[in-house]
Amino acid sequence: MKVLANDGLDQSGIDALTEKGFEVITQKVPQELLLNYINENKICTLLVRSATQVRKDIIDNCPSLEIIGRGGVGMDNIDVDYAREKGIHVINTPAASSESVAELVFAHLFSGARFLQDSNRKMPLVGDTEFASLKKSYAAGIELKGKTIGIIGMGRIGQEVAKIALGLGMRVIAADNMIGKASIKVTFYNNQYINVDIETEPLQDVLKHADFITLHIPAQKNGYMISTHEFDMMKDGVSIINCSRGGVIDEEALLEALDSGKVRFAGLDVFINEPTPSKQIISHPKISVTPHTGASTLEAQDRIGISLADQISSILQM
Repeated sequence: MKVLANDGLDQSGIDALTEKGFEVITQKVPQELLLNYINENKICTLLVRSATQVRKDIIDNCPSLEIIGRGGVGMDNIDVDYAREKGIHVINTPAASSESVAELVFAHLFSGARFLQDSNRKMPLVGDTEFASLKKSYAAGIELKGKTIGIIGMGRIGQEVAKIALGLGMRVIAADNMIGKASIKVTFYNNQYINVDIETEPLQDVLKHADFITLHIPAQKNGYMISTHEFDMMKDGVSIINCSRGGVIDEEALLEALDSGKVRFAGLDVFINEPTPSKQIISHPKISVTPHTGASTLEAQDRIGISLADQISSILQM
């Protein structure tokens, strides 16, 4: 049976599937050729990340397809309900990359708090001639300890963010329409741990009281989660991180808030127009940017590969 990992698959997943008797193809097939390729090669399982779209045309016209798998959490690039109505299994790996995304949130937070996103651009250019002036311009950094972080979306990733924040000595507040209380267990290297219960609050309260805001919610179907109205509710000098989905934040409103000083800095791993994000956004000196790499760690890719292989083998009983 053939598995097409069209957006790549870690070697651990390839090995696990191969051991079960699957033929794993990692060749990247262009979107416009994908339907014919699946049919010509009788692909039983299609694995994707965020790049490949799996819409009704593929679902309706690829009779050999039994499983569609997403290496990651969000499945907005797959017509999930329609596929399941047609009898196709749709799987993902919601727990495999939570820790990786949470750590990237703090990479952006630390970068913005100490101007790393700007100093790493300018030091190679003028660091040898304007060292003193750069040092002065970056002297107003801030610490995370003791500050309030507002987490919008307290699912797996939001809870991993909370663990790190608590370990840093931050106050954690959260908003989530589906979760009333999250019990966070922070485990330390010597097997000691602490348990902290975090009761979620209305979104507007989180927006008003947080020094840092991080978003962990699905793609929005109707408008933005954060736009001008929401920025107006926030503290002056707030910072905001989005490692969830592009389109959650109104990027034009974000630029206005940054330029006015309402927002101190932002960290973005996702963008409205991926894979061609706004030049204004990616070049702004107050924005730390990464190219949608939240789950891109060696450890996460290993977990994703093994999780997908286990689910495929279980469904097809191989």
